[in-house]
Amino acid sequence: MTPKQIAVYGGGGFAREVAWLVQSCNRDGDRYRVVCFIDDDTELHGTKLNGIPVVGLQEAYLQFPLANVVGGIGSPATREKTILKAAELGFEFEMVIHPSVERSEWVEFGEGAVICAGTILTTNIVLGRHVQINLDCTIGHDVQMDDFATLAPGVHVSGCVHIGKRAYVGTGAVIINGTQDAPLIIEDDAIIGAGACVTKHVPAGLTVVGVPAKPLLRG
Repeated sequence: MTPKQIAVYGGGGFAREVAWLVQSCNRDGDRYRVVCFIDDDTELHGTKLNGIPVVGLQEAYLQFPLANVVGGIGSPATREKTILKAAELGFEFEMVIHPSVERSEWVEFGEGAVICAGTILTTNIVLGRHVQINLDCTIGHDVQMDDFATLAPGVHVSGCVHIGKRAYVGTGAVIINGTQDAPLIIEDDAIIGAGACVTKHVPAGLTVVGVPAKPLLRG
């Protein structure tokens, strides 16, 4: 079987990790081939990352029109902008799940989701489009993550939690459980600081830090 071509959108550290993730999915056969990184920085065009060429979006479409794109940018808002540009050009997208991920049959995956090694997804979970779940995360029952929501490494999400669009949960954060009638909600564009323990609702666009998590004081 001819391997499916993959273009990773991004040229930073996480993009290189995503390329490795894609390559790790070939353990049971030659399923994927990473053909390029896509980066909007013209100074990087013509270079290579770990032996893989870096090109612009237009060049990627001309050279690899059959490739599917995987988002390789950690920032949810930036990832959304780049994915929209790729979609407008005509690219389709690939969902990538590391072979070590444990999951039940009652998990719904949105287009372009990226699930890294060591993650456990239990039951009745809904993941939106282009969600990213980094290394060694756990997600409990009845969790919903909306489009472009992102978990950094080592995040633990308990049951009955709803994470909004473009929300970002930092490394090692913990989110306690809600209930079926009253899920704990992290609204759109909220940011949870690394190591925080979220015990209650987080409003849209708010950054919370600490144990228990409280709004970040600026100034």
